[in-house]
Amino acid sequence: MSMMTVQLFASYAEALGGSTLQIPYENGTRVADLVRSIRALPGGRSLPPSPRVAINRKFAAADQLIRNGDEIAVIPPVAGG
Repeated sequence: MSMMTVQLFASYAEALGGSTLQIPYENGTRVADLVRSIRALPGGRSLPPSPRVAINRKFAAADQLIRNGDEIAVIPPVAGG
């Protein structure tokens, strides 16, 4: 099993206690699996069931595979004007 680094921002970082998480994963792990893993952590219920996840700086679909070395970020909603 490998570990991936997940970047968190704003309210997600506050709820989960830091700007990065180390999450274990296996080959075949998809974005939806990652989200379930994060939501199972203390504070993880602050994430909606389907938060925006970026892989290598592009928004990813729930069924997208995560590969070794991917840059992963969970993006909270952004308000603006």
